[in-house]
Amino acid sequence: MSEKKSLNGGEFLIKETQSQDVFIPEEFNEEQRMIAQSCKEFNETQVLPQIEQLEKHDRALLSKLLKEAGQLGLLGISVPEEYEGFGQNFVTSMLTVEEMGKGFSFAVAYSAHTGIGTLPILYYGTEDQKKKYLPLLASGEFIGAYCLTEAEAGSDPNSGKTKAILSEDGTTYTLNGVKIWITNGGIADLFIVFAKIGDDKNLSAFIVEASTPGITIGAEEEKMGIKGSSTVQVYFDNAVIPADNLLGERNGGFKIALNILNLGRIKLSGAAVGACKSTIDHALHYANERKQFGTFISTFGAIKWKLGEMAIRTFSSESLTYRASQNIEDAIQHLMEQGMDKGKATVEGIRQYAIEASIAKVFGSEVLDYVTDEAVQIYGGMGYSAETVVERAYRDSRINRIFEGTNEINRMVIVGELLKRAMKGELDLLSPAKAVAAELMSIPDFGSVTSDYFEAKRKMVVNFKKAILMVAGAAIQKYMDKFADEQEILIALADMIMYTYAAESSLLRTEKLSKTLSDDKLSLFKDMTDVLFYDFAGRINKSGVDAVNAFASGDEHQGMLMGMKRFTKSANVNSIAARRRIADFMIDKNQYAF
Repeated sequence: MSEKKSLNGGEFLIKETQSQDVFIPEEFNEEQRMIAQSCKEFNETQVLPQIEQLEKHDRALLSKLLKEAGQLGLLGISVPEEYEGFGQNFVTSMLTVEEMGKGFSFAVAYSAHTGIGTLPILYYGTEDQKKKYLPLLASGEFIGAYCLTEAEAGSDPNSGKTKAILSEDGTTYTLNGVKIWITNGGIADLFIVFAKIGDDKNLSAFIVEASTPGITIGAEEEKMGIKGSSTVQVYFDNAVIPADNLLGERNGGFKIALNILNLGRIKLSGAAVGACKSTIDHALHYANERKQFGTFISTFGAIKWKLGEMAIRTFSSESLTYRASQNIEDAIQHLMEQGMDKGKATVEGIRQYAIEASIAKVFGSEVLDYVTDEAVQIYGGMGYSAETVVERAYRDSRINRIFEGTNEINRMVIVGELLKRAMKGELDLLSPAKAVAAELMSIPDFGSVTSDYFEAKRKMVVNFKKAILMVAGAAIQKYMDKFADEQEILIALADMIMYTYAAESSLLRTEKLSKTLSDDKLSLFKDMTDVLFYDFAGRINKSGVDAVNAFASGDEHQGMLMGMKRFTKSANVNSIAARRRIADFMIDKNQYAF
């Protein structure tokens, strides 16, 4: 058996990944599937029957549900056994998040508690802090929240004004400030609070119990969606906490915030995958029951197109999410084998794949928005009624493009982090970019046409990456240190990178499945892969041409446009027939079945 080889974060752009080196959802083991089943049953028996009451700002019900989830062990999936958790690995935690993602606004409360409300203590806390708080959080006796955002500090958290003053004897901190948009704030027993100590330039983080005098909880915010989650302002007015409740190092809060955001991004993608599957199921059930013109609407081509496309995008989102999740898990294990503490190894593993985490967050949230929008359309007028589940799904989906850093910020993180790693020498982007530039100046080598399905697709992936390197290399030469100001070009490049990663991840999953599935069963996965490559080739071309048109001129402009055409060339695909086959399969099963 050959040893699995994982690429470092961002290396997918310049190196080829083999299918045997990626994890695919079909490989979950029996224990992982049992944990997912527990989450499914909790959602179906406890959460969904009470979702309407939950959306009436019923804090007592929300608190009760979280505590019940804790009693079942669902809040302690990532918490080590020594702190009374379940001690599962990163990929298992992602599967849990996916299944819980089907719980609408409860999923937001769950994710906030198990993620940003718990993990900062697990990863950055002292041993005493972990022993004191993690068992309470894992059991649901304490509910956690995360206080970072302020009125003037959203995408730029380090500009926050909340202050922490250290007492003269060094035993306490006094907190003053206001935090906004605090998920779980109305039911929290514990806050992770970010503030600047004295005149420090950077944030520090603190563990603050909600019972501390001087803390006031604001009224529930009225929101477009996720109404069942608690979102409030939290006021700190001379709130005195023990100095021992400093979390991590002084001035280290900004680093904590960024690393927890990376974690939140990949977790959000997992939750979005779950919500996509659930929404497709609802759309299928309705299409199979609703009659118009004397026949079920699931028989109409226009509906099949929508259902097929919803499935294709969800498949791709799931493929890239678990590919990146296993990369993170492998990095964690490798660092632990080198002697690093698990908490630090997890933080570093997630940091290494910050680029992939941002890709997953952007792609997953936009796929979910597409899926919920089309589900409303399939329901027609009923989809606009507050009585239907897809109306709630549509409203709840919209926040995901803002959560964990807006999608615009994350697109700039994708490119910015790649360039930063290249400048540090961690990633050699220059040599491949130069090779692509030289290739543009030479006579095109169109090579022999291969009849091997996977080899042909791999060549397309290589060419997509050449298109990215061509545009990025020329843009950097043009703008030099001012490149970061060209946000429109950065966003265009990020889209090229994202679609390439999504296409490659889907291909690798299909190729790995080809080792175990019959040709007949594999055919639908090939259909999805064909449509993705066909569509993404066009999208990559459009983004690349837009970028080239913005900065190139003369012969360089013409040469790059020819290069874009060459690198994004796609075989013709009968995408209508492919989507119909995918839709027909799901219509027959009456569920998302991939």
